Amino acid sequence: MFKDIFRKTKYVTIPSTSTQKRTPADISPKEPLNISKKELPDGLWVKCPKCGEVLFNKDLEENARVCTACEHHFRISARERLELLVDENSFEEWDNDILTLDPLEFPGYGGKLLEAQEKSGISEGVLTGHAKIEGNPVVLAINEGNFMMGSMGSVVGEKITRAIERAIELRLPVIIISTSGGARMQEGILSLYQMAKTSAALGRLAENHLLYISVLTDPTFGGVTASYASLGDILIAEPNALIGFTGPRVIKQTMRQELPVGAQTAEFNQEHGLIDLIVGRTQMRSVLGRLLRYHQEGAQYGATV
Repeated sequence: MFKDIFRKTKYVTIPSTSTQKRTPADISPKEPLNISKKELPDGLWVKCPKCGEVLFNKDLEENARVCTACEHHFRISARERLELLVDENSFEEWDNDILTLDPLEFPGYGGKLLEAQEKSGISEGVLTGHAKIEGNPVVLAINEGNFMMGSMGSVVGEKITRAIERAIELRLPVIIISTSGGARMQEGILSLYQMAKTSAALGRLAENHLLYISVLTDPTFGGVTASYASLGDILIAEPNALIGFTGPRVIKQTMRQELPVGAQTAEFNQEHGLIDLIVGRTQMRSVLGRLLRYHQEGAQYGATV
């Protein structure tokens, strides 16, 4: 498998006619000695954090970044998720020109925003727009985990709210895919306000009898779980996604007790009634397409959400 990765070593030739003790000057190669090695390029392999299997990165990419040994779902970016879900060339992005300010002049916040934009390649922690999934038109909002862990600040809340409002105007269903650590502390009460704003927008969507599917991925926590992520007509989670309001360490410190084994996983939440479906990433597109199709067909016959 590693044929030709290393060059063959060039050996020196030592004269055999002399009986005298040879010195280094007497020993000379026929050609310059080359013992350097070709190094393996970075990024060829990745180790699964769950089962420890070493995976060929190309195989992992072809399997939607799901471990082929244990089905662990690696975290992916909003753009990667978009490519997996929507029909080719069907996505029209909205509101990518809205930029976050620093209303509280929080120390270092401006620098963190620039760093997050460079790391994620998008202007804020959510991607919104219009697309088609298996031919079904839909309004999408996808959190970007590489942008300050998908935290919800004023712009994230505003973009999601605008997307919901446009869905009402266009009479389209909404899918929001959550990956978030919660409300963004650098914006204080302004970030907490987004919980009410997005929830109110979803209330208006429901009043207009339009479908809302919420997809929860790893991790979904804090103010996002306590607002739009938990308000779907249908709640879907990826396998083993961590979902909750606060982390186990904080719960232990405040409640003085340990969480049950497996608590806050998608499977635990489904068992206790929060999650409707657990769907693997490789099947997510077909499941969403089917649900959208059922809704569209039902609407033709006067059924409502």
